[in-house]
Amino acid sequence: MLMTFANLAAIATYIGAALGLARWPTPGQHRTLSLGLLAIAVAAHAAGLWPSTVMSDGLNFSVFNAGSLVAWCIALAMLVLLLKLRPVESLAVAVLPLVAAAVVVELAFPNARDVISHVPAGLRLHIALALVAYSLFAIATLQAFFLAFAERKLRSHRPVLHFLPPLPAMEAVMFQLTLMAFLLLTVSLVLGAIYTADVRAQHLTHKIAFSLLAWGVFATLVAGRWRFGWRGRHAIRYVTAGFALLALAFFGTKIVLELVLHRI
Repeated sequence: MLMTFANLAAIATYIGAALGLARWPTPGQHRTLSLGLLAIAVAAHAAGLWPSTVMSDGLNFSVFNAGSLVAWCIALAMLVLLLKLRPVESLAVAVLPLVAAAVVVELAFPNARDVISHVPAGLRLHIALALVAYSLFAIATLQAFFLAFAERKLRSHRPVLHFLPPLPAMEAVMFQLTLMAFLLLTVSLVLGAIYTADVRAQHLTHKIAFSLLAWGVFATLVAGRWRFGWRGRHAIRYVTAGFALLALAFFGTKIVLELVLHRI
């Protein structure tokens, strides 16, 4: 009952925060209230996630629970970025309703279980870093979509939506998020290689393959940005392609195993 109440509170406050930020850049009162609502939403979401994730027999990473956990990481990252005064209000307006939707889906499937037992500390760190990296990549990809939209508008000499920040600011945030996520993903993959015992028995072959392909795409982007100054549409393609591969690794294989093949 308490878990349901916490999740419902999270849904309501996520939507409230998004509506408040949609009024940005009106006077700072709306932004302050929205940040307060977002902080409450993140705390309530965490309270609802804890009992369904940390269980007596291990960690539950069913596809619906994992989706809600990733959504929580995204919301927390958005809160930190907003507190650091990054120009991401427009991102938050788009992201927070999606986070609320992930909580709704988790509420709709409360009994889904995929429990990982006896998780060593190194593997826990691998999972945590992977979740944070995936969340940052998700935000960077949405920023890439906004950047592509704004560039298309400018090329056709049409006005850009008023709540979108300047193109250089959006591009800078996209690259900063991508670089941070790439570093976290690199460490996570190294830890995964150390602590994963039996790849085939744990149905990890496809997940590892897609993760390595995604790492290669992001590594190419980081090197191209540093060596050749890649930007604009070229960078946008790499960010979206890398995230698509990572999404297949993170959720594609899990959806097939749990919901199609019923292998847990």
